[in-house]
Amino acid sequence: MGISVVIHTYNSEKYLEKCLESVKTCEEIVICDMHSTDRTIEIAQKYGAKIIYHENLGFADPARNFALSHATQDWVLVLDSDEEIPPALLEHLRELMTTLPKHIGGVFIPRKNLHLGQVLWLSYPNPILRFFKNGKVSFSEKVHCAPTIIDGGDWHIDEKRTDLAIIHYNHDDLESFISRMNTYTTLELEKFEERGVKFSIGLLLFRPIGEFIKRYFIKGGIKSGLHGFVFSVFLMIYKFTAAAKLWAKELKEKQNLT
Repeated sequence: MGISVVIHTYNSEKYLEKCLESVKTCEEIVICDMHSTDRTIEIAQKYGAKIIYHENLGFADPARNFALSHATQDWVLVLDSDEEIPPALLEHLRELMTTLPKHIGGVFIPRKNLHLGQVLWLSYPNPILRFFKNGKVSFSEKVHCAPTIIDGGDWHIDEKRTDLAIIHYNHDDLESFISRMNTYTTLELEKFEERGVKFSIGLLLFRPIGEFIKRYFIKGGIKSGLHGFVFSVFLMIYKFTAAAKLWAKELKEKQNLT
């Protein structure tokens, strides 16, 4: 049995080599590129990756299943180009391939998110379904939607084993965090519509406050000093901004009807 590593890229030269170096012993590496203009392809070729191309839609999610269709090994490990697999985790995944009960279709892996160079424990364990038997998992084409195991059960790596977590180089600066926050809060409008969520004062006030309390006090952001406080506030602002955009959207719709 072998592992196909599937990585989505677009102008990913910054962390791609670090990512590929961590999985270079895997049997296959599939790069699904959205027509990068930097050194991404050059770096991928250096590691002997199979390179396929997909239309650049702004996000990797619509290309997930397309990329998976090019994986040939028995197990698949999906990574983002700014993620790294510690040696202990890769070794553990190989062990799971032979020791897991046969009915298990996928494995949830904890993830350490680094912000400004420091692990932000308030977002840990952030378990994600990234390792699975080929053909057993399907991804939604919608942004940031969780993949689904279509055949079999799931397994969770112990979150206490922090050495078995994916390392995610999330944000080097606040500018990138704020820019991404603006993009994703707009995409939240689609999720609100799907769930039938309407604007309310509670959504605008209580949900953001609850997010801050959860991140800073319950999830332990307070233990991360100023890092924990700053990002707990930003995550509160994220919820507030998404609710405010919903309010603005509904207000515009009402104005168009009059």
